[in-house]
Amino acid sequence: MVLAATRLGDMWGKKHLYLGGMVIFTLSSLLCGLAPSINWLIGFRGLQGLGSVFLSGLGLAIITEVFPSSERGRAVGIIGSVVSLGVALGPSTGGLLLGLAGWRSVFLINVPLGIIASFLVARVVPRSPQVMVKQKFDLVGAFLALVTLGSFALGMTQGQRQGFGSESALSLLAIASVGLVTFLLLEVRLKHPLLELYLFRNLRLSMSLLSNVLVFIVLSGVLLVTPFFLERVQNYSTLKVGLLLAVPSVISGLVAPISGTLSDRFGSRLMGLVGLGLMIGGCLGISTFNAQLTEWGYVLPYFLYGLGLGFFRSPNDSTVMGAVPRERLGIASGLLSLSRTCGVTMGISIIGAVFGSISAQVAGGIDAAAAPPAAIIAGFQGTFRVAALILCGAAVASALRFHQSKQM
Repeated sequence: MVLAATRLGDMWGKKHLYLGGMVIFTLSSLLCGLAPSINWLIGFRGLQGLGSVFLSGLGLAIITEVFPSSERGRAVGIIGSVVSLGVALGPSTGGLLLGLAGWRSVFLINVPLGIIASFLVARVVPRSPQVMVKQKFDLVGAFLALVTLGSFALGMTQGQRQGFGSESALSLLAIASVGLVTFLLLEVRLKHPLLELYLFRNLRLSMSLLSNVLVFIVLSGVLLVTPFFLERVQNYSTLKVGLLLAVPSVISGLVAPISGTLSDRFGSRLMGLVGLGLMIGGCLGISTFNAQLTEWGYVLPYFLYGLGLGFFRSPNDSTVMGAVPRERLGIASGLLSLSRTCGVTMGISIIGAVFGSISAQVAGGIDAAAAPPAAIIAGFQGTFRVAALILCGAAVASALRFHQSKQM
């Protein structure tokens, strides 16, 4: 629902919708913590997701709206730093809360934090500029987007579970394809569409979004397959695996404000290309891991990978937000959020399938969950070579947008 939420932000103003999302997220967190059964918990999690749509979709738009273009990269970099550190600290904090107070505390901790955050947003965040042109909300387009993206996510999930040739996966992906074509045909004809397709004529926007999708395919795949290697080959404890998994996120978070500031000075497209080059080098280094790997041998390539991620994300996000007029900042932020979600959805399925198929082939048909260390190593190495290839595609997309910028 992110496109619908961010479109409403452009129409009605971002602050109150963001604040409303914060209130819904906080209230639903309380309900999750008090849920009497798993079915109630799942329902309240859906409500929590509705609130988080407004938070993830409109936050970057508000930042871009408040800061001048000369400081946009630095501001986006700080946001990227906070997100990366949150990703790094989340699993360990969640594990600590689980051990001390049980699973309900993971949700209940959001309640006081959400109340404080809501108060700060209400007091500090300025109102969005008044939209002078009266617009209609594209309800049919929003419904089609929901059906299309929902079917796509479920289809990719079923493809991972049952194989992409299964009847359920093919049916859901077919529904998603028909829904996408119908959505595009509708949006072209409407005076006030949910998504103005002419925005994609700008290569800075379209190629930056494509790069983001490809990078998040790799990101989600890395998080999926790395624990297999650390636990099954290196025999590390769960705690140690969690700490090692945090390395690239921490490095990315520390670098993001620096890369954002540098992008303000030297240009975001060039910084993004540098970041992708570092990520490709990191993946190629990781693809050489074997059973004799030392801890420092692990940290150095992942350090390079995290460094590249930090150099890529902030400039790339800044490029997307700078490629649209101010009255479309909400939908641009929504497209960024959607590109991340689509990348994660595809990455878990695609990278997981690559890792599983290589491991199973080496192990003589045995599933990756029960494959011997030698098969895990082969699958791990092959997966990161594929990841490097995907990142090369992202680099080509970034180079295309850079080429357009030079022409302009």
